[in-house]
Amino acid sequence: MRVLLKKRVLLVLLLGLMTILFLKSDWLATWMYPVYYKADIRASASNYGIEPHLVAAIIRSETNYRTGQESKKGALGLMQIMPETAAWVVQKAGFNEVTEDMLRHRADVSIEVGSWYLNSLNQQFGHNKIAAVAAYNAGPGNVRKWLDSGVWDGKMESVKQIPFGETRHYVQRVIYYYNKYKDLYPGF
Repeated sequence: MRVLLKKRVLLVLLLGLMTILFLKSDWLATWMYPVYYKADIRASASNYGIEPHLVAAIIRSETNYRTGQESKKGALGLMQIMPETAAWVVQKAGFNEVTEDMLRHRADVSIEVGSWYLNSLNQQFGHNKIAAVAAYNAGPGNVRKWLDSGVWDGKMESVKQIPFGETRHYVQRVIYYYNKYKDLYPGF
């Protein structure tokens, strides 16, 4: 009798939890897919005419919003910008001096430099955000070669044709987060 009562209580608790999860799925989803540094993302995205959802998706894919990151290849900060690329962006954009330490540890600086660069890539690839995301990972030269030679057409539907596995998966991951963020944060 006691075992049966414990099973019933457990069943009721499990059903209650399942009900809460289904009824509060937006709450659960925003808990699973948070966006940090919203004001910085909004400001930088607005400055360069790019979607804040895309900037947030790149940050999520690159570092999951953790500052102080450095990749094995030397990319720095939230948006994982290579130091040479950052120096080029700073010079082209006319930013004040940006140090590697600032890029690595200051979210606002990483987001500003990364957003400017993403906008530059978006313009280079005719406002094709899929190609721009691929170029953010593989470099614009590689993506230009793929497009010019017909290896890849720059569309999400044919992303499996991207010759670099890392870039293929990166594009899929970024676009997955981008779509999630658009659904969860429509007014972002």
